[in-house]
Amino acid sequence: MQMSNLVDRIEHYIKKILQENASGFIVIQRSDLASRFECAPSQINYVLSTRFSVERGYVVESRRGGGGYLRIIKLGLDIPEYLEDFTSRSSVITQNDADSIVRRLWEDDLITRREALLIRAVLDRNTLNLPLPERDQMRARLLAAILQTLAREDL
Repeated sequence: MQMSNLVDRIEHYIKKILQENASGFIVIQRSDLASRFECAPSQINYVLSTRFSVERGYVVESRRGGGGYLRIIKLGLDIPEYLEDFTSRSSVITQNDADSIVRRLWEDDLITRREALLIRAVLDRNTLNLPLPERDQMRARLLAAILQTLAREDL
């Protein structure tokens, strides 16, 4: 089985059960997921760390051991609050982190797929074509401007 296919299937399954649960979070066992998808628990960890990050709109709480569990929480997105948090801590942002933020905006229906593709094109390392760290600084400024525009209520 191809890894990306497995990762996609696990991600899709978790998102589906999250969507079906009105509380906005789920509690599951890592071993149950690993059994369901016939994979190692480390592969579940990989999916959680790459597909369920804060930038993508999730918090994962984990308790290991015999009675261990995973609590996966889908975060709401308040653009002004998100913008304030982003600009207060980010004078640089990597392309991967920017892509995660844009994906989250799209998944939360705050932008269209086309808008997501346009934003990603603007923030792409080949478009910016600057040396590091200037490239990541410029990406952060551009993303902050995009978030400020999305937060405007007069548009």
